[in-house]
Amino acid sequence: MTAKVSVFIATSLDGYIARADGGLDWLDRANATITPGEDCGYRAFIDSVDVLVMGRLSYEKVLGFDTWPYGDKRVIVLSSSALAIPAALGKTVSASAEAPQALLARLNAGGAKHLYVDGGVTIQRFLRAGLVDEITITTIPVLLGQGRPLFGWLDADIRLKHRSTVTYPFGFVQSTYLLRAE
Repeated sequence: MTAKVSVFIATSLDGYIARADGGLDWLDRANATITPGEDCGYRAFIDSVDVLVMGRLSYEKVLGFDTWPYGDKRVIVLSSSALAIPAALGKTVSASAEAPQALLARLNAGGAKHLYVDGGVTIQRFLRAGLVDEITITTIPVLLGQGRPLFGWLDADIRLKHRSTVTYPFGFVQSTYLLRAE
C-alpha cells in the first residue's frame, strides 16, 4: 500500500509562496481577514495526515513561530546538511537527506498512510519525481511581483484533474487537483 502524498499550500495570485527573503507578512495580513472559526479546511486536512515532510527553509521559518503548530505530528525535515532540532521536538522531528522516492519507500514500509509535503523546493522535488497524488492551492488575492515560486522547472508536463474549487467571502479561492489515479 502506497501512502497518499498531498500538498496543501497558499500562494499569492501570481504564484509565490513567500517573499524572496522568506517573509510571510502578506499571508499574515490575508489570514487576518478570515471569518472567525474558518480554517479553509486545514484542520480536517492536517488531522488526516500522519507524516509531514518539509524542507529546511520551511522548518526554520516554523521554528520562529510563537508555538510549534504541528503538536505531536511526525515531521521529517529534508536537508542535505546537519540540522539542529530543539530537545522539545526531538521525539517528533527528524532530519533526512533521502531523495523523495527513497523517503516515500521507507515511510511506506513503516506503515505511513498520508504524507503532507510542504515547502517550495520540497514540493517541486516530489512533483518532479511523480509522487504527489493531490494538491490543494489556496490563492490569496494579492500580487507580490517576486518571491519564492510554488512551481519550478519540470522535465515534462504534469497533467492535473480538477477535483473542486471553493470560494470564500474574504476573497480566497481554493482549488484541489488530482495528479495520480485515485
